[in-house]
Amino acid sequence: MRGDDRQQAKMFSYISPEQRVPLDHPLRVIREMVDRAFSRLSPVFEELYSTKGRPSIPPEKQLRALLLQVLYTVRSKRMLMEALDFNLLFRWFVGLNLDDPVWDVTVFTKNRERLLRGDLADVFFAEVLAEADQHGLLSDEHFTVDGTLIEAWAAHKSYKPREGEDGPAPEDPGNPSVDFRGEKRTNATHRSTTDREARLCRKGPGREAKLCFMGHLLMEGRHGLAVHSRMSEATGTAERDTALVMAEGLLGAQRVSLGTEKAYDTKDFVATLRGLKVTPHVAQRKQHSAIDGRFGQDAGRLLEG
Repeated sequence: MRGDDRQQAKMFSYISPEQRVPLDHPLRVIREMVDRAFSRLSPVFEELYSTKGRPSIPPEKQLRALLLQVLYTVRSKRMLMEALDFNLLFRWFVGLNLDDPVWDVTVFTKNRERLLRGDLADVFFAEVLAEADQHGLLSDEHFTVDGTLIEAWAAHKSYKPREGEDGPAPEDPGNPSVDFRGEKRTNATHRSTTDREARLCRKGPGREAKLCFMGHLLMEGRHGLAVHSRMSEATGTAERDTALVMAEGLLGAQRVSLGTEKAYDTKDFVATLRGLKVTPHVAQRKQHSAIDGRFGQDAGRLLEG
């Protein structure tokens, strides 16, 4: 028999968000690990906030929300607040009840800036790494590093000569039309007026050039967990320069290895790694390689794994 398509909402619900989330959901394990880290960070949170005034957004809830934004690739804080309003899984993970109002996006962003100024994001990341290390999940010998372009929130229209050249007034000042066809535009002569630290860069030949930053990630080789990250300007040598900085942080009592892709196969990079007593597992270029075949083959297996 066909059931009735009734749309009337019930006044009361007797099922909590905790009951809605399956026991084997991956976020349950992450939530337990995060909560253990927060219990150790509670004294740090206390030092960051005043004992007077109105209560702010709890830092634990804010960091859980930011973690969801990374895990589910939510593109903006406004979209994150929208998802928190209707997504029961997100509400459960952050610690919001069904009747709790979602924060205003402006208030959330200002509180996030406070966390970043207090370096709490870095401390939280270190606590999560310590948790993984206690369970024997981190390698202390084998690592890989790579970089990627992170597109800036800046349009090509904002990329203008460093020395101002006043042209004719645009027809629409709010959204001017810009014709830069045939114009030579380089980071030495131009920069963005909306994001001065962004640089025009492309990942490879034939790719579109965009205003970007460079993101760098260091992974350990046992379970592929991220152990360090950095951001830098998008320059031609940023990947190798930042990789060397992160490699220095790996130095300890025992020798370590660092796996990279072909873009790192340069004489200076390989020589500097060897000077640091770090074994370079660099994927080889077809021509003019700075590393022998033994380590090049090892690098291919590390990056594939």
